[in-house]
Amino acid sequence: MAYKYLVIVESPAKAKTIEKYLGRNYKVVASVGHIRDLPKSKMGIDVENNYEPHYISIRGKGDVIKSLRSAAKKAQKVYLASDPDREGEAIAWHLAHLLNLDLNEKNRVVFNEITKDAVKAAFKEPRTINLDLVDAQQARRVLDRLVGYSISPILWRKVKKGLSAGRVQSVALKIIIDREKEIRDFKPEEYWSIDGNFKKGRKKFKANFWGIDGKKKKLPNAESVKEVTSRITGKDYEVKNVEKKERKRNPAAPFTTSSLQQEAARKLNFRTRKTMMVAQQLYEGISLGRQGTVGLITYMRTDSKRISDSAKAEVTDFIESTYGKEFAAHDVKKLKNVQGAQDAHEAIRPTSALRTPDEIAKYLDKDQLKLYSLIWSRFVASQMTPAILDTMKVTLDHNGVQFIANGSKVKFKGFMQV
Repeated sequence: MAYKYLVIVESPAKAKTIEKYLGRNYKVVASVGHIRDLPKSKMGIDVENNYEPHYISIRGKGDVIKSLRSAAKKAQKVYLASDPDREGEAIAWHLAHLLNLDLNEKNRVVFNEITKDAVKAAFKEPRTINLDLVDAQQARRVLDRLVGYSISPILWRKVKKGLSAGRVQSVALKIIIDREKEIRDFKPEEYWSIDGNFKKGRKKFKANFWGIDGKKKKLPNAESVKEVTSRITGKDYEVKNVEKKERKRNPAAPFTTSSLQQEAARKLNFRTRKTMMVAQQLYEGISLGRQGTVGLITYMRTDSKRISDSAKAEVTDFIESTYGKEFAAHDVKKLKNVQGAQDAHEAIRPTSALRTPDEIAKYLDKDQLKLYSLIWSRFVASQMTPAILDTMKVTLDHNGVQFIANGSKVKFKGFMQV
C-alpha cells in the first residue's frame, strides 16, 4: 500500500494502535527497542578523546535496520516517535544516524498518552531531536561502561567469577554497608509499655500508660513498671480530660514511577519488573472491543506530579456527577515536584477518568485490572476534597496514674469515597 509518511516507534503493539489513528497516508513500523549500542566485547569508550562512545549495530538487528532503510526510502518524510524519555530520544537519534536524516529537521514526535487526540496533536507539532536528552542518555551509558568494565574484572579476581559492578548498584551497596555498620554499632535500650483495657457501659476501648501526677514518664525497666502498677489499687478510673478536634486528611498525589512501584509492591505484591511490564501494556494499548485498541494510561516513566488542565477538567466533571459537587476539589494545591524532577511529562494517570475499572474489567487480564484500578483510584482521589475526621483524646486517671486513649471517626469521607 502506498504511503507518504513513515513513522518509527519502539514496539510493534504501539505501531498497530498509532497507525489506526493516523490513517492511510502513514505507515507505522517498530524499531523493537534500540538498534545501536556500545560493543559488548570491549569498553567501547575512547577515554583519550573526550570519552567518545563507539557505537555498533546490535547483533540480530540487521533485518530490522534493512527493513527500516527500505521503508524510509519510499516515504516523503520520516517521523521518529519513540518513547518520550531520554532513552526514547537516544533511539530517535540513532535512527536519524542510520537513516541519514537531518538533525535540524523537525521530525521528532512525542506524546505522553496513546489516544487519538494526543497522537494527532503531537503530529501537528513535530520538533527537532533534543540533543541535551541524547547527551544525558549517552552520559549514563558511558558511566555504565567506565564503572562496570573497570570494576567487574576486579570482582572476578577477588570475590567471585560472574559478578558485575554497576553505576547504580555500587553506590547502593555502599549505602547498605554503611547502614549495616550503623545497625551493628547501635546500642539497644530496654523500654516497657503498659496497655490498658477499659470499659464504659458496653463500650470497650484501649488506652496506653502516659505518666504519673501530670508528668510524662518513661518505663526503662521492670522496676519502673512495678512502681506504676503498685499505685493502681482499684478498677475505676476518672475521666480527667476530653480533647476534641477536627482533622483533615489530604489525598496522596498522583503516581510517579517510583511511587507506583512502591504502592504496587505494598498493595498488589508486584515486583518492580512486573509493575513496569503491566504498565507498559496499559500505556501501549488494550483492545476494548468495538472501541478498538486504546492506550489506557499516560507514559509510566516520569517523576512529575503535574496534571494537564484538560485531564483536571474531565475528572472534576466525573467526580461531581458521580459523587457530588462537595467531593470535587476545585482548588487542588499545586504539587511540588522533587528537586531535579523532569517536568516534560505528566504524572501517571488514566487517559480518561470516565473509563472506570468496572467498565473495562472484561477487557483486561487480572494483573492489568489490578494495576489500572490502583492508578485510576489514586488519580481520581488526588483531585477530591480532603476527608474530615473527628478526633478525641481522653485522659484517664487513677491515683495519679494517667492513661491516654485516642480515637477518631470519619465525619466527611472526601477522597476516601474512592
